Amino acid sequence: MNGGDPNGGTDAAADVLAKAHAWLAQDPDGETRAELRALIEAAESGNPTAVEDLQDRFSTRLAFGTAGLRGALGAGSNRMNRVLVAQAAAGLAAYVREQAGLPPVGVEAASGAREGDTDAAAAAHDSATNDDVVVASAGSAGEASSDDTPVEPGDEPANRDAETPAHGDAGAAHEEAGDRSGDAEAGKRGNGADAGETADAAEDHDGAASVPEALAEPSAPELTETPSPDALEAEGPEVPGILDDAPIVVIGYDGRRNSDVFARDSAEIFAGAGLRAILMPRLLPTPVLAFAVRHFGAAAGVMVTASHNPPDDNGYKVYLGGADDGSQIVSPADAEIAAHIERVAEAGDISTVPRSLGFELATENVVDAYIAATAAVAPAPPGAEGLTWVYTAMHGVGWETLSRILETAGYPAPVPVAAQLEPDGAFPTVAFPNPEEPGAMDLAFEAAREAGAELVIANDPDADRLAVAVPDESAEGGWRRLTGNEIGLLLGWRAGRLATADGPAEGASLACSLVSSPGLEVVAEHYGLDFHATLTGFKWISRAPGIVFGFEEALGYLVNPTTVRDKDGVSAAVAMLGMVAEARGRGATLADLLTEFDEQFGAFASDQVSIRVADVSQIARIMAALRERHPSAVGEVAVDRIDDLLDGVDDLPPGDVLRLWLADGSRVIVRPSGTEPKLKLYLDVRGESRDDAAARIAALADGARALLAEYGG
Repeated sequence: MNGGDPNGGTDAAADVLAKAHAWLAQDPDGETRAELRALIEAAESGNPTAVEDLQDRFSTRLAFGTAGLRGALGAGSNRMNRVLVAQAAAGLAAYVREQAGLPPVGVEAASGAREGDTDAAAAAHDSATNDDVVVASAGSAGEASSDDTPVEPGDEPANRDAETPAHGDAGAAHEEAGDRSGDAEAGKRGNGADAGETADAAEDHDGAASVPEALAEPSAPELTETPSPDALEAEGPEVPGILDDAPIVVIGYDGRRNSDVFARDSAEIFAGAGLRAILMPRLLPTPVLAFAVRHFGAAAGVMVTASHNPPDDNGYKVYLGGADDGSQIVSPADAEIAAHIERVAEAGDISTVPRSLGFELATENVVDAYIAATAAVAPAPPGAEGLTWVYTAMHGVGWETLSRILETAGYPAPVPVAAQLEPDGAFPTVAFPNPEEPGAMDLAFEAAREAGAELVIANDPDADRLAVAVPDESAEGGWRRLTGNEIGLLLGWRAGRLATADGPAEGASLACSLVSSPGLEVVAEHYGLDFHATLTGFKWISRAPGIVFGFEEALGYLVNPTTVRDKDGVSAAVAMLGMVAEARGRGATLADLLTEFDEQFGAFASDQVSIRVADVSQIARIMAALRERHPSAVGEVAVDRIDDLLDGVDDLPPGDVLRLWLADGSRVIVRPSGTEPKLKLYLDVRGESRDDAAARIAALADGARALLAEYGG
């Protein structure tokens, strides 16, 4: 290394190099090992750019919070990779065991092990006799139960739709595990099977449950093997047996790079911790995983996805069952899980984390149950006939599931945006795979113009969000994307009508995040429903008492809370199609529905002003300045009062949010983004007409920009 201050740069470089070497020694992934090794060599030769890169990768860890984990793919503790995911999975497993009153893994392991039991299915279900579990025995893997008779949603026992993976004959699998990547460091994983031998053996067990095709050839070569009895036998007594009543963890994954790999790693680690790990059968939308948590009565669920974020990102989203009823985690669970993850990370070597190939694969029955429940949200009315509409999956996983729902519910197939229909983690046709981003829906608008479509529907890549667009002669290109608030108010109107169709619905409620349109409260009052404003995120919205519908302005909608306790862009699409079809039946359009809403409830308009910063401390300085010196006006409108949510307001948990109420009834909410280096201002007005509201929101946006400039933005 080059010289420097012995107490400064050189020591810092030496420290980061030590962290990098320790990370390299436990990394099971050939791609990230090569990436990190090259950086280490460059840094050790004195390359300052390489040192800076290593410092960025190892100066901190990706923080685990209520949103789980999310970050750019790559080597290091500040990136998403197999080491970080293994630590997260082991930490979550420890938390689940703790909540279930089970001792930590390794405690009383000898008494928990099942000596002489080499069969994964028997280890997972030694006394299982229920037809709801498809068991593939080691002696005759092909003799799995063929009872796949569909059952009605809601009637399935908790363990209906899972099967244990088939196990080929690979006697030398465990001995070969260390050579799978051509690097001894990869061998520390320890529970693998030889890919070639297993594949040959699998052919001898026709009809047995198998690893999903998406996982048969994953993006990391270490994961190409199929489980074998020999590999399971080699696990040893440190891997606890999986009891029949073990807590269940369900794992789902989308089409992003390495999502399948992270999901498989997690399943092995959960099973290695003595939990009943159920891996979803293939890449699927996030709402299907959220549904599966409740469907299986799981203690927890994990979805490997980065949703609509940049192509090089991935993430790890956690749900809890039990009292949490399938919602995303909230405090204090996030901190408790994070503490377990930190303890795993401090141990310094993920190769010591027990793994098992005794996880199970969910059958298609769980997907079928979700499809049936979602199709029932809005069966197609007569007005659906002849509907011409365009759909884009934004290179994500929404289409396959949505197409089956459309067929079941009776809607005409859309004109697809073919270039964006199939999953592609590179997202080649969009700069940013988010329907809200400029240009993301250009191909959909082009298809809509060519087809003479009545509307456009888009899902984001993991299909938990919904975007809708309508023809508009005044908009550039003739099409306008509705705001999240416009969609949310229409769906809230629908929910209010349905909830009270048979009379008053005592205890039923509508809910939205506090930064979403205040129009939903007006709708709730009209129908005599309760209303709840929550902190941002469906981890809070889904917990609103008596919720029948919830939304947030960032294109998230919960229309079917009896089945999914999270935003669901697929069921929201079905609900929107139902509204459009009903309107068509009386000669009205989606644009007409917007006008009818304004006439009944008032003309609401929303906008958002934000700044992106290079230094996140700038956001804290602006928030502090606003608290120290309250603004007297926004633009030309006086500030009537300010709510500081740090102090707790309206029974909301404390949050770094300021809410400004203006003299004309307008509202400005200031909060840091939870996922990006941005400070956001959410603006809402209510006007006498749509034109009046548009003029009011434009003036308020100008005032908000001036306010940001005044306070350091």
